[in-house]
Amino acid sequence: MVKKESRKKIRAKKHMRIRNRFSGTATRPRLAVFRSNNHMYAQIIDDTVGNTLVSASTLEKEIKAALKKTNNVDAAAYLGTVIGKRAIEKGISEVVFDRGGFIYQGKIAALADAAREAGLKF
Repeated sequence: MVKKESRKKIRAKKHMRIRNRFSGTATRPRLAVFRSNNHMYAQIIDDTVGNTLVSASTLEKEIKAALKKTNNVDAAAYLGTVIGKRAIEKGISEVVFDRGGFIYQGKIAALADAAREAGLKF
C-alpha cells in the first residue's frame, strides 16, 4: 500500500525550501502569505530583526465588512490591495514575495497582482 504524505506536510516542506533561498531585509522585506480554508493573512517581515512591519488579514473588521466571503479570489485581491497601500504608507516599496509553499495560482496570484497594482515591486 502506498502511503501519501499529507498536503499540509508537503506545503510545509516547500515553504522551508523557499525560506532557505531568501529572507527579508530592512531594505527589501519579505511579503509572507498564508491562506487557511476560511481566511487569508499577509505580513511584511524584516527577518534580520524578526519584526512584522505591516500586516493585514481577512479577519480584521474593516476588511471583513468590505467582503461578502473571506475565502475567495476577490477577497485575496482586496487583501493584496490593502497590504500594498499599508506598505506604501510605511515607506516600503520593494519586497520579496514568499508564497508560503502554496502554488502560485488562484488566491495567491490574485493577492500578488493586487499588491503590485497598489505599488509594491517584486
